[in-house]
Amino acid sequence: MSWKKTTWTGWGRVQSATGELARPERSAALTALAAEAPAIGNARSYGDAALVSEGRAIDMTRLDKILFFDEADAVIHVEAGATISDLARILAPKGFLPAVMPGTGFATVGGCIAMDVHGKNHHGAGSFGQHVTEITLASGKVLKPGDTLFKATVGGLGQTGPIASAKLKLLRAKVDVMMVTERRAENLEAFLDLLDESEATYTVGWIDATATGEALGRGILEEGETGAGLVPPAKRGRRVPFNAPGWALAAPIVRLFNKAYYGRVPAKGRTLVKPIDDFFFPLDRIHDWNRLYGKKGFYQFQCVVPLTARGTLRSMLDAIATSGLASPLAVLKRMGAGRAGHLSFPMEGYTLAVDFRNRTGTRGLISELIAEAKSAGGRIYFAKDAVARPEDIPGMYPELSDWAEAVNAADPDHRYETDLTKRLTLRSAK
Repeated sequence: MSWKKTTWTGWGRVQSATGELARPERSAALTALAAEAPAIGNARSYGDAALVSEGRAIDMTRLDKILFFDEADAVIHVEAGATISDLARILAPKGFLPAVMPGTGFATVGGCIAMDVHGKNHHGAGSFGQHVTEITLASGKVLKPGDTLFKATVGGLGQTGPIASAKLKLLRAKVDVMMVTERRAENLEAFLDLLDESEATYTVGWIDATATGEALGRGILEEGETGAGLVPPAKRGRRVPFNAPGWALAAPIVRLFNKAYYGRVPAKGRTLVKPIDDFFFPLDRIHDWNRLYGKKGFYQFQCVVPLTARGTLRSMLDAIATSGLASPLAVLKRMGAGRAGHLSFPMEGYTLAVDFRNRTGTRGLISELIAEAKSAGGRIYFAKDAVARPEDIPGMYPELSDWAEAVNAADPDHRYETDLTKRLTLRSAK
């Protein structure tokens, strides 16, 4: 297997790495590489989680085969490079879905395990790792739930070695379409009340991060259920031909866009029928939407705070709205308690995610938001972070030292370290 010198970026395009990539096309080739380098998928983590500067990484995207599908038991065995959107496309006509789907269908199964991702049904279904029944590492080691290394691998940032394949327990459902009810929330308190009271299987909220005063935290709640029916397939594959200019996301333009977006839903609400891709992966309609933030890229801040921390969310949104740095992309969801690994992000509470164009003041604002999340007993999401410091992390992840002990035993030579784990000195935790 040859290694090719390459420069690649995280999805936010602020951070990049120059190193060597190998792209195996057969499992036998992966086995030969297993001890050499960490694995990466489609590099959809926003910061440096998939970057290995001056090092090597294994590109898993060619290893995407379905190895076995047991319809009777609703279990599928797939290679780690298979994407969630491909699985959904293949399985939906048969009456199945991945039990948990993140906000982009380009995420690979290996990446979903390494980040223990969550979806719009986390409050009921838990995290991705809770539906993984078996993991086979490229070294040949097979892990089951309950194994010490399983808990260090799920949400473990790839530090136990490349994942070759996994068995997933699927959701049985009629999934031709999504029935989606959209409701306005006039401010943050109303929004959180709607999230708390919702009995829908899938919920997600768009929040106007520019609104201030009595409208602070206003937004639109989407509640979704799978169903049978016919709608035209979602249009995919559009591209952004160039980096957007800086003025495209200037504060006045974002405020106008958000006002119009909020107003598109009638005050009394409405119910729509959507293709499943449009509900689960709305941004995937434009392949390289990250170019809309310009050539300097963007950051995403995502945290989760306890249910009792409504005041913290209010403080965060006030800081964001008055900074003039917000973009139209801001999401609010309620999470349940489900998590499967030592470093899994989810905890019961509210999760807030906001994109910020990379410009003067952005990193300082995000640092303040990180401090607020930590002070409230919350945590930040490693899949999105590019700003946190090593001293920010202890306390957010109480099982950090357990994870570090397990991965250092599995990888004593630190061959699977990434730019993220080095930046935050995660494996030095005691």
